[in-house]
Amino acid sequence: MLYTQLRSFHAVAKEGGFTAASKVLNVGQPTITSQVKGLEERFGVRLFHRQGHKIQRTDSGEALFKIARRMMSLETDALDLLNAYGGLLTGQLKIGAVGPYHVTEMLALFSEQYPGIKLSVTVGNSMEMVERLLDFSVDVAVLAHVEDDERICAMPFSRHPVVLFANRDHPFAGRKSVQLKDLQGQKMVLREKGSTTRLSFEDALNRAGVSIDPVMEIGSREAVWFAVERGIGLGVVSDIEFIPHPNLCTITLGDAEIYTTAHVNCLADRRESALISAFFNVADEMHRSQRHESL
Repeated sequence: MLYTQLRSFHAVAKEGGFTAASKVLNVGQPTITSQVKGLEERFGVRLFHRQGHKIQRTDSGEALFKIARRMMSLETDALDLLNAYGGLLTGQLKIGAVGPYHVTEMLALFSEQYPGIKLSVTVGNSMEMVERLLDFSVDVAVLAHVEDDERICAMPFSRHPVVLFANRDHPFAGRKSVQLKDLQGQKMVLREKGSTTRLSFEDALNRAGVSIDPVMEIGSREAVWFAVERGIGLGVVSDIEFIPHPNLCTITLGDAEIYTTAHVNCLADRRESALISAFFNVADEMHRSQRHESL
């Protein structure tokens, strides 16, 4: 009975409402409402503030949600284990990624090997994906750096140089490469502060004692491309993420080795989950293949 109540509570907390939770669990809304109310009355706590059709988790509801989320993840791991012994034919894997470029090919190969597994992908910067990993919103995160966190297990997947890109009318456009010192005072369009590409680039600038003019900060790669294409400033991007455009060109940073390294990450205590292990195996297979091709 307690588990059923906790499952209903988790669904309401996650979906943001009783109606949405009833649809997810395929259970009538009155039943969901009764189970949550029973949980509250049993322990003498209020788990939600209710204002009409809107709900908000109380402090006790927030604390319980963190535990319930782990419980549901463990249930998923148990199902994964059983599915693995049965051939890993069904299941769902939630993946976080810093961009589609690092993960698309991996997803395609995984789906080819495990066609019965449903994949859902959330895209955001590295800081956001780490938070989603730690709160069990995603099972695996493909990030451009390694977290210094013993709770997270990381495996390197690929390494990509960071390049400068400019509008065709920019003075740098006709050059194959520039030095870091050439960027002194240059107008630049940067990603948000959680971007690993930006962190790597700014670290190289600081080590070289170079100061740029960051005229704009934008939270998506696409918006940076548009701004650079309009001639607002220079941009930086890992080479795998650059999309050719008639008005844009890339320029090598000749005296600096700036890289972003993609890693596949999961919570350390979930590394042996059947689905997560299968995803890591696919990533490792691709990594080995890419290294072989580069030799």
